[in-house]
Amino acid sequence: MKINSPLPGKKARLEIIPLIDIMFFLLAAFMMASLTLVRLQSIKMDLPTATAAHRDFKPDIIHLAVDRKGDVFIERRAVTTGELNAYLAHQFQLNPNAPVYISGDKDARHGSMIRVLDLVRRAGLQKVAFAVAPPSAEP
Repeated sequence: MKINSPLPGKKARLEIIPLIDIMFFLLAAFMMASLTLVRLQSIKMDLPTATAAHRDFKPDIIHLAVDRKGDVFIERRAVTTGELNAYLAHQFQLNPNAPVYISGDKDARHGSMIRVLDLVRRAGLQKVAFAVAPPSAEP
């Protein structure tokens, strides 16, 4: 026996728009959580000696060297921080795309190298590389 209802009959319907919203939220949440899971690692490095990295000088390349005491040299000439700033600013005015090679003594402290890198970046020079000599060239 069939009983008639006074309410009109509706078919069941699955709404997928809220499901899509929830999936995008979960995707974004997992992506943000995975970005915070960066594992910090350090690598022991031996920097090349300052004399091995200064064999050939090209006029369009800026060569900087850092010795074990943290002193900075521009093409084998010792300079102070102020002189280095002035030199880099002048080089930036001459050629903003000039490449800079930073080399260091293998006993140079990491902080000294980063200080020089920071001075180069503040001057506006963006093409910076660390000069590395092959293992056979070192004494």
